Amino acid sequence: MSAPTASSIPASRLRLLPHGLAWLALPAGLLQAFSLAWPGTGTPSGTLQLLSLAVLAGLLQRAQRPAAGLWVGALFALSWLSGTFWWLFISMHTYGGLPAPLAVLAVLGLAAFLGSYYALAALLYARWQARLASVLQRSVLFAALWTLAELLRGQMFTGFPWGAGGYAQVEGLAPWLAPWLGVYGVGAVVAWAAALLAETVRLGFVRWRSRLGLRPPAMGLVLGGLVWAVLSAWPAPEWGASSAPLEVRLLQGNIPQDEKFQAGSGVPMALKWYGSELMDNDRALVVAPETALPLLPQQLPVGYWRTLLERYGVAPATGSDPAVPAQAALLGVPLGSEALGYTNSVVGLRPGQASLYQYDKHHLVPFGEFIPPLFHWFVAMMDIPLGDFNAGAIGQPSMDWQGQRLAPNICYEDLFGEELGQRFRQPELAPTILVNFSNIGWFGDSLAIDQHLHISRLRALEFARPMVRATNTGATALIDHQGRVLQQLPPVVRGVLRGTVQGRGLRADQGGWGITPYAWWVSRWGLAPLWGLALLTVLVLARRARQR
Repeated sequence: MSAPTASSIPASRLRLLPHGLAWLALPAGLLQAFSLAWPGTGTPSGTLQLLSLAVLAGLLQRAQRPAAGLWVGALFALSWLSGTFWWLFISMHTYGGLPAPLAVLAVLGLAAFLGSYYALAALLYARWQARLASVLQRSVLFAALWTLAELLRGQMFTGFPWGAGGYAQVEGLAPWLAPWLGVYGVGAVVAWAAALLAETVRLGFVRWRSRLGLRPPAMGLVLGGLVWAVLSAWPAPEWGASSAPLEVRLLQGNIPQDEKFQAGSGVPMALKWYGSELMDNDRALVVAPETALPLLPQQLPVGYWRTLLERYGVAPATGSDPAVPAQAALLGVPLGSEALGYTNSVVGLRPGQASLYQYDKHHLVPFGEFIPPLFHWFVAMMDIPLGDFNAGAIGQPSMDWQGQRLAPNICYEDLFGEELGQRFRQPELAPTILVNFSNIGWFGDSLAIDQHLHISRLRALEFARPMVRATNTGATALIDHQGRVLQQLPPVVRGVLRGTVQGRGLRADQGGWGITPYAWWVSRWGLAPLWGLALLTVLVLARRARQR
């Protein structure tokens, strides 16, 4: 007896078939999460991300009804997103005191809410893809809808783009594509390739035509695989030119998160250790992480703040005293007052300056640095010292020091490349070094540390600028302009990282942009070009599908 073909299966059975296969979306989504940072090693895998997304595309291509697509997309997104930021459970339960069942529900609820964008995209793809005439049209539709879902997650309701698919490509296609397209563009290209792969498998193109060769579509698949492998291994082109090297000293205090803001334990521990390291600095620049000093300057012990200012030649009493060494410091500290409001800030101490350099965090964390409307009841259930901070301006100036322009960003601000890009509008004033100040001790010794490191690596690729990271618990690291980790401290230990960072700026001949194409267009239009291209693509292909 021959096996039944699709045409011989009753339509009612065929419609039910995807619901049985839909559960494959759960392991596929989990593999998407693991592709961002593999458990145990923390390494990303662009190939795993491609295959995971191809499974999703393949399941949607089998969906006979939009409802089946919605179900597949929802399962995939829930598994992927909860598997990506499961460590939020640690902050809410371990440090926040929220009962474990409620903390689990909160993580799943957030994943389900953010996953609704992908579920809607899957529904629309399942509705339209079968009516499109060509493989190319169907694969482009999948990539456009995926990109719209990614953009919605990254920008709606302040945005939470942690774990966007493109970050898995930091050691894959991103070195080639990120300087042109950014992380969302990288994700779009991979989504297109995944849909093509799924179509190839579904239509049976991967078969021997004879002992001597393959069908042409399968040959295209093999050629695409070779291009993927070569680009993943071949060094990417250079952008800009090297500026002067800068010797740096990065501090990782590893102050226990449950003690960090306790007056009897963590606060004196932080003041003592960071104060000692700042005073004993032996490099041109020392960097201390976010809220390294957990008190306002006016709350510090008598003489503490002034001693630091004098050490770096900022206080009026010393001014440009030639005895002050040519050293500077960047450190995280809250600033402000009850009357003026508070900011999560970085201050820069430089000799010969009558005032401090100051950077105020622009993109604040919901529930961490401000409480969204209608959610005070939820925050009241947790024992977390939450702030109600004022947001700084976007595109704040860099700190000039020894021929470098140092551009701070605080915590998860480095997820928003479109906001960091505002500093690149004038290439001659663009940052030469990006500096991240973080404290993700809220999430313990989890994959959040590795995931955040890869996020910084991709920002370095997008802008072709090195990224210096100083964190409380990790990953404290030096990343070069090609996204490679040059040096890194082990996580969740106290330590000092000494190294040299090579800034990047205009080319030596001062010709050309001196910045990447991505930095050029994102600094002018933000993510509008990607929004417009993806929306236009969906509208055109949806119209063709309706006409058929």
